[in-house]
Formats: sequence, structure tokens, C-alpha cells
Amino acid sequence: MTTFTTLLIFILLVQVIHFLGTWKLYIKAGRKAWEAAIPIYNAIVLMKIINRPPWWTLLLFIPIVNLIMFPVIWVETLRSFGRNSNKDTFLVVCTFGLYIYYINYTQDVTYISDRSLKPRTAAGEWISSILFAVVAATIVHTYAMQPFTIPTSSLEKTLLVGDFLFVSKFHYGARMPMTAISFPMVHDSIPVIGTKSYLDQPQLPYFRLPGFQKIKRNDIVVFSWPTDTLIDINRPGKGFKVKPLDKKSNYVKRCVGVPGDELQIKDGYVYINGEQNVLPDRAKLQFRYKIISKNSFVKTDNKGRYTNQPSAFVSSHFNISDIYISDIDRENKIITHIAQMTDEAYEKVKNNPNVIEVEKLTEEEGVWNQSVYPQDPRFNWNTKYFGPITIPKAGTTINISVENISLYKRIIEVYEGSEFGINNKISLSGTQVMLNSKQITKYTFLQDYYWMMGDNRDNSQDARMWGLVPFNHVVGKPVFIWMSWDTNANGIMNKIRWDRMFTTVSGEGKPISYFKYFIVLLVGWYIFNFIRKRKKKA
Repeated sequence: MTTFTTLLIFILLVQVIHFLGTWKLYIKAGRKAWEAAIPIYNAIVLMKIINRPPWWTLLLFIPIVNLIMFPVIWVETLRSFGRNSNKDTFLVVCTFGLYIYYINYTQDVTYISDRSLKPRTAAGEWISSILFAVVAATIVHTYAMQPFTIPTSSLEKTLLVGDFLFVSKFHYGARMPMTAISFPMVHDSIPVIGTKSYLDQPQLPYFRLPGFQKIKRNDIVVFSWPTDTLIDINRPGKGFKVKPLDKKSNYVKRCVGVPGDELQIKDGYVYINGEQNVLPDRAKLQFRYKIISKNSFVKTDNKGRYTNQPSAFVSSHFNISDIYISDIDRENKIITHIAQMTDEAYEKVKNNPNVIEVEKLTEEEGVWNQSVYPQDPRFNWNTKYFGPITIPKAGTTINISVENISLYKRIIEVYEGSEFGINNKISLSGTQVMLNSKQITKYTFLQDYYWMMGDNRDNSQDARMWGLVPFNHVVGKPVFIWMSWDTNANGIMNKIRWDRMFTTVSGEGKPISYFKYFIVLLVGWYIFNFIRKRKKKA
């Protein structure tokens, strides 16, 4: 059964349930019974009956928001017919609105056309305020701006572990929720208890609002991890399952290849159409090095044991944040470290008098790394030497053969198949490639694809491992860092990276903090309100 068919049946079922449970109440409110049966129109009429604004109807058709609004409408309907008790409220919510059937068919209720909309108790007013705050926050979170935390160092130097971002969903167009029943403002699991936050069915069709910007090369992008099957990314031990597209874990990487680009990686550097990709000046590429030195470059804990955190000297002088000890030769008093460093840090480290040797760790060209996309020995690629590969563009047609099908198998079967409700199956028959048991020699792509990588090249789980990112997986564009927290620092005031608060993600030059301007505006607004209230009171 296709997604559209499932959705249509679900909508019709809701309409039938609504009509059967409310038509007598519509009549008692002075309306016609048939008005309870017409989709959308019945909701507009119901808003008039419960004395609420017509625009509330729109909230009933916004996924996730409608899950909050339905209980509100059930309660408001009962109160419009004099059923104001806590018992009535409890029963209608606990029965998912079916208690209205009991009122509709068995109770002689009277419609109250001019009822007061003000909650009768302080608790009622408090609950009402909370509900609509959640509705407003859910709309902003789902369709405009979403908070996001940087959990790993894959974009180190541009985005740091502990950065708290605002991710714009309107730059590339907000992706509408596809999972219809989900806990609001959480992702794939409910915090603390860690249980799944959604029901797998029903699923809504993929739809995206228009954006005002296309993804450009070197943009930092938040997207749904294409190969995610973890029930909870923070608790891998909880198991695996096929997840809905909009419930896959969110990743953030730099888009170094856009549709139509020919991409190749040489010694960890990206080449686009034969020329080395030039990154923005805020981006700092890092590679893995082995450092052999006479002393330790990492901190020790209060018991004198080495940690995986850089010492204060290493952080401040070499600007290294990702380092650990791999070996200790106590007899010769030599310590071997593995560190992720920029070229600038490398120059400083190798000239340090305590350093014996610095070696860049790499892989040889032509040596196959089986963990690298497309996990096929015919493509003897690794994380340092990869490609060339042409990034698919919507509407373009390529030749398909046994030799190259592993590059596009997942695209055809999953990204342009099962995730759109299409049952695509690729198989091989001798030297022929079969799509749903029919031979294919060409394929035309249905959507754009992107190549996402981390700047911390040797410490990044990115497209080199799991391949291309379809446009329907794109979530948004990080635009603003509102908070930054350094867990390795000592003391609360030192843990806050004050110079990163209220800074922009993109742009040229060193990021400028606008935090002090925010404080000035906040104080000014407080003073203005204080004076205004005093004048009003006087």
C-alpha cells in the first residue's frame, strides 16, 4: 500500500469518526448535520461553535502541532456544551476524544454560545499558557529554526564540540514532518528515559517548503544521516531498526561537492573538476599526526594518570584540541601521541625542542579500505585517495553497468525507492543489471545529491564511509552560535567560551561575538518596560 493511499484512508477515517461523534452537537449549536461531514469546512464551523478564531483550523493540519491541538479542541467542544468538570476533561483526553460520542448520543446538553473563554482556575490558565507556548515553540522548531548541539570534532576550528547552534530551516526550505505521530520538540527518542518518541505509521508524503537559497559548495549543512539505523544514536546498545527519514539522526558537515561536480580526494585534499577546493578562511583542515616527544602533551588527573585531554600549554600554544597518548617508552622516557592538527600547528610542533619526531599518518594510493564507500574492491579507494566520482544531479542520465552499479545501488533502491514508497530492487544477472527484474542500461536521477565531509579529515564519519546525501535528507543551515560550553575547562565561568557566544557560523575573518550588544538591548528593553508600566500606573 502506497504512502498516499495510506494517508488518504487515514484522513477519510478521521472525517468519518468526527462526523459520527459530533453531528448532533452541530445541530444543537444551530448548524446543519451535513456541515460536520465536509473536510476542512467542518473544522471552520467547529471553530465558530467553540468560539475560537478560524485560523485555529490551520493548526489542525500542521503535523505534530495537531497532536497538541486535538485534545484542546476536544475539551473546548465539551465546554461549549456546559461540560466543564475535571472528570469530563479527564475522560475526553484519556479516550482520545471518543468520550464526545457519549455526550453526543446519550446526554441532553445545551449549547452555550456566549461562554467565557477565560479559564476558571489558576491551574487551568497555567495549563492553557503552557499548551500554547508548546504549540508556538513546536512551529518554530519544526518549520523555522531548530537548536542543535555539536557533539563531535569533525568540523573542529569552525565549529567546536559544545557549540550550541540555531539551524535555519527556511534557507533551503523547511522539510515538512513525515512521521505524523511524534512527541513534540524531540527527535528519535525521549530524553532521560530513552524510549522511541514516535509511531512508525502513518507516514506522510515527503514535501518541502520553498527555500530562498541553494546549497553552495563549502556551506556547512545539517542533514539526516542517510544510513542511520540506530534506535538511539546516544545509546547504540539499544539496537537497530529502519527509521523514518525525518527521524534519522542529525549530522553536521561541510558540503564540499554539489550536484554535477566531479569530485576526487588526493592525500586528504578535495579536488573539484580537477582543481583543489579552496575553503573559507574560517575553515581549518586537520590531519592525523604521530608525535614522539620527551614529555607529555596531555593533562593528568588528580591521581597523576594521563587523560585524553590536551594540556593547557598544548591548547594555547599549538591550538590542538584532539590528542591522546598511544605509547609510553618509560625506559627511554619517550611518549608517542596521536593528534589531529592543522598545517599551522604542525609547523609549531615540529620546531618545539621537546619534540623528537612528527609524522603525518596516511594511506597509500590504490590500497583498498573496505570501510570506504561503496565498499566494493573494484573501487580501490580509501579515506585519503578517493574517486573520481560525479555527484548526481536531478534530471541527469548516466550509463549503468555491472562495473559501476555499486555506486548507485543504494540511491536507486532506497533514496529514490523505499523512502518514496517505491519498491525498487537491483539485482545482477550475468553481465546485466536488473531493476525490478528488468534490464537497465541507463538511469535518470530524481533528486540532487551532495558530498558532505568534515574539516577534521582523519576524525570524521562522513561521505567517504556512507556516500552521497540526497536533498530530501537536508535539514537546514547553521547560522548562529548562541552558546558554547567547554567540558574540559575548570570552573563554570571558564567552561563558557565567552568569545563564541552570539557569533555567526559563516563569514570571513575571526568570528565576532555580539553577546554584549544582546545584553545592552536586553537591559534597554527592561528599562523601557519598567518606565512604561510606571507611567501607565500613574
